[in-house]
Amino acid sequence: MIRVLLVDDQPLIRSGFRALLDLEEDIEVVAEAADGKEGLDLAREHLPDVALIDIRMPVVDGIEATRLIAADPALSEVHVVILTNYGLDEYVFNALRAGAAGFLVKDIVPDDFLHAVRVAARGDALLAPTITRKLINRYVTQPFDNGTGKGLEELTGREREAVALVAQGLSNEEIAGRMVITPMTAKTHINRAMAKLHARDRAQLVVLAYESGLVAPRRF
Repeated sequence: MIRVLLVDDQPLIRSGFRALLDLEEDIEVVAEAADGKEGLDLAREHLPDVALIDIRMPVVDGIEATRLIAADPALSEVHVVILTNYGLDEYVFNALRAGAAGFLVKDIVPDDFLHAVRVAARGDALLAPTITRKLINRYVTQPFDNGTGKGLEELTGREREAVALVAQGLSNEEIAGRMVITPMTAKTHINRAMAKLHARDRAQLVVLAYESGLVAPRRF
């Protein structure tokens, strides 16, 4: 069962998402919150698999709520998905930097919304290659150093190769094909790189790969 926490200051939005999720046999909404502070408290209480968090809220916004969840060892298995009305913008990028697994625009069609919740629950990033390119080209103009680059020198050559392919938006299976290894070995390389770079998930690994200078942005 996938346990979901809804965090949005608009009751109508929460009720709409809940109505969709309640119809699914493998998904359970465990709690709802109207701001980031309440969402953080409920995340600690219920330990959901996925937290759907609005990016702009009173008291504590979605970016800060994401940062606080990512910084709490007790919430390491909570996958944050940002909800936004605006699509890809600097707020979304900052949420990904803070530790979000991806983002969804609120006018998403129901089937895609449900699929995204299941993808996030598996620990996969909600970043298609086209979105990754737009994100990098718009917001990564130079390497960013906030201490997250620590561990770069510890990456093996194969781990660096795997990270570069993750940054292109490839799945484990596709990475395995490129590197001529098994998907399990590809996953091992990625997990070890995430640990060394202190990346919470694949989405943050993509951001760190570019911001640390490990991978150079290409202009499309």
